[in-house]
Amino acid sequence: MVKVGLTGGIGAGKSEVSRLLASYGAVVVDADKIAREVVEPGTPGLAAVVEEFGEDVLTTDGTLDRPKLGGIVFNDPEKLKALNAIVHPLVGARSAELEASAGPDAVVVHDVPLLTENGLAPLYDTVVVVDAAPQTQLDRLVRLRGMAEDEAKSRMAAQATREQRLAIADLVIDNDGPLEALEPQVRAVWERLRGA
Repeated sequence: MVKVGLTGGIGAGKSEVSRLLASYGAVVVDADKIAREVVEPGTPGLAAVVEEFGEDVLTTDGTLDRPKLGGIVFNDPEKLKALNAIVHPLVGARSAELEASAGPDAVVVHDVPLLTENGLAPLYDTVVVVDAAPQTQLDRLVRLRGMAEDEAKSRMAAQATREQRLAIADLVIDNDGPLEALEPQVRAVWERLRGA
């Protein structure tokens, strides 16, 4: 088994790289997806979030109001730390379960947005960073995701810098260009990972 840590700043295109790697045969363990699962209604994770942040972070149907919670934590480092202390251990446990169920010859790609911030690089055989210039990230967040520019900048500022991510990279995928330029790079990375 080859364990790969895949990361990149918000809006860098990590999700597209993850999707491509899965299409080639990688077993993708998506930390963001798992982070949503561990705070679904009825989970201990959601109960802990409500205990920490109050009932105001719930929608009328009892699900987590992500935009509201995001507005709270992305502007307050201490509140973000409190949220991470609840969610990260739950995500780690579920990720380990999924990895354990992959075959011995599998390339397991852990799609981890906060890999750099949480010092997780040593957990992987290879770290792949999807890189894009901050201006490209900002443009994608505003134009494609419909975020307000202030919110996008706040989310970017809450993450590691581009230089910090590149410092832990074994392989870098440049995603400043058009989508057509991405696939050949991801294919080349996949071939390297299969040969690892």
